[in-house]
Amino acid sequence: MSFSSDTKAEIAQRRLTKPCCVRAAAYGVACFGKYFDARGVVLQTELEDVAQYARRVFHRCGVEGAITEKLRPSGVLYEFAVKDPQQVAALHALLGTTGREINLQIDPQLLQCPACVSAFIGAAFLCGGTMTDPQKEYNLEFLSPRLNLSRDFEALLAEHEFAPHRTRRKSVNVVYVKASGHIEDLLTFMGAPGAAMKIMDQKAYNSMRNQCNRLNNCETANMQKRIDANAATLKAIRYLEQQQALDTLSAPLRQAAEMRRRMPAASLSELAAAFDPPLSKSGLSHRLKKLETLAAGLQQRSAEKG
Repeated sequence: MSFSSDTKAEIAQRRLTKPCCVRAAAYGVACFGKYFDARGVVLQTELEDVAQYARRVFHRCGVEGAITEKLRPSGVLYEFAVKDPQQVAALHALLGTTGREINLQIDPQLLQCPACVSAFIGAAFLCGGTMTDPQKEYNLEFLSPRLNLSRDFEALLAEHEFAPHRTRRKSVNVVYVKASGHIEDLLTFMGAPGAAMKIMDQKAYNSMRNQCNRLNNCETANMQKRIDANAATLKAIRYLEQQQALDTLSAPLRQAAEMRRRMPAASLSELAAAFDPPLSKSGLSHRLKKLETLAAGLQQRSAEKG
């Protein structure tokens, strides 16, 4: 299953205790289902848990609906529907609607407490939400063809400081949250703390991976610098030897040249420690740079003569 499906399965297992919250959940299903009008309510989903959740919350409100399965090439489509005329009448009486509303908007009277808001948003996600796998990016969306409903829903999320944004994708209104911290808070608020924890774990993993990458990149860069520096020193030593200039140098410089040729891949610290007695890094660095300077001077004089 996808991360989004797992999140919905977690929310669908949530237990609502207060009658007002159960009604708010049923209201969320109605608002974000396929349709909600004088014909009743229809919700279509690929997840049986979501269809069962819808049936359960409406049943607890005294409204009976039915679930049917429709086979498609991509799999089973579960449809929860309240279509019986008596049940449709009970549905609209429950939610204070007529089914003839031109523009569906959120009725704040149906969200009596903070837990009602939580239940409503959770149901909205079950029916019209999606969550990108946090291994790829952080993005949580609520989709609806109803413009005024989406505007109200954006305002509801903003009121609870989840920092939502709204856009339109083709013929669908999209209310989305991008910041990982706000997504974690929203998932927990909706009843999916397990999904929120997975995002936290993924963030920690990403942070550790990025830190390791930075360290590896730094180590690789330092290694390349060391290789380049060693190569430059060895090149200078070979030139001095070709010009028969090594034997004319002072004993400390000849010793430094010999040690570098003996240990061509050693770091400056390793090379300094190999002397008896050991040299300081700065002292050895001065000697090696002196060899490079002498070789460069000889090359320049040779070029001027040529």
